[in-house]
Amino acid sequence: MDTKGPQVKKYLNKFIVEPEKKVRLKNYDPGWAQNDTLKQMSEDTAQDLLEKMLEKDRAQLEQVQALLAASHQYSILIVLQGMDTAGKDGTIRHVMSGVNPQGCEVHGFKVPSAEEHAHDFLWRYYKVLPERGMIGIFNRSYYEDVLVVRVHPERMEELPKKFGPDSGGFWSGRYKDINAFEKHLVQNGTIILKFFLHISKDEQKQRLLARLDDKEKYWKFSTADLAERQFWNKYVGAYEEMLSATSTEYAPWFIVPADYKWVARTLVAEVITSAISGLKLSYPKVSDEQVKALMDAKQKLEAE
Repeated sequence: MDTKGPQVKKYLNKFIVEPEKKVRLKNYDPGWAQNDTLKQMSEDTAQDLLEKMLEKDRAQLEQVQALLAASHQYSILIVLQGMDTAGKDGTIRHVMSGVNPQGCEVHGFKVPSAEEHAHDFLWRYYKVLPERGMIGIFNRSYYEDVLVVRVHPERMEELPKKFGPDSGGFWSGRYKDINAFEKHLVQNGTIILKFFLHISKDEQKQRLLARLDDKEKYWKFSTADLAERQFWNKYVGAYEEMLSATSTEYAPWFIVPADYKWVARTLVAEVITSAISGLKLSYPKVSDEQVKALMDAKQKLEAE
């Protein structure tokens, strides 16, 4: 995807990680006042504005999804990554609420099975990539294999010792594998949109507490979330290295401020609709013979 072209509106470019740029997440604001226009507004006014933008984007997404399916030229792969409670599930639910379910598939990836661990780390993801005309969403993705596995190396698949993480250049090699994988997909018609939902540690604490303050949200709380929070700094380091190494011209990362859910959802929707609209898709042309056959069919139906 050309990050400089019409597929992405200019103001969205500020959230793109430039290729080969060294990322430091402390330099990215996870809050809501992301530009001068918003800074001049109250929070309530800004929220109202962005929620109206989200509604507009959802309506537009419904239209461009129909074009995507009809033209059958491209597929869309949306990758969502973020710390626990960053809002991945909610973003999917709110942004994609208006699309045709038949044209969209969501895949969440949990701890690999024994069969999945017996293959290379990309195998289980390749099997469920979206076909042309479809939108595929990865709620977590192959990037877990340079994030969770980086923080918890004991969770890595079994590899020959000479190829394992103790060998020199293992992680840089895995980044190169991911970049090559994504380049292959792009060259075969897949538009890849990657979002890192950037949440602060304080906001994560508030969201975890909210689950414990509401009986109806108890089911959402896991002691594993609390355990993983103890590795916050290690995850930040892993994310920074990953974002720096795998944001490319053809598959850039967007660092989306996620402390305010209405900001994250609107920005994600803006990027998706802008990207698909920028493909300039059209419905398939119908030949004169096909038009004649359609008119004949119409006459027969009307004559019944």
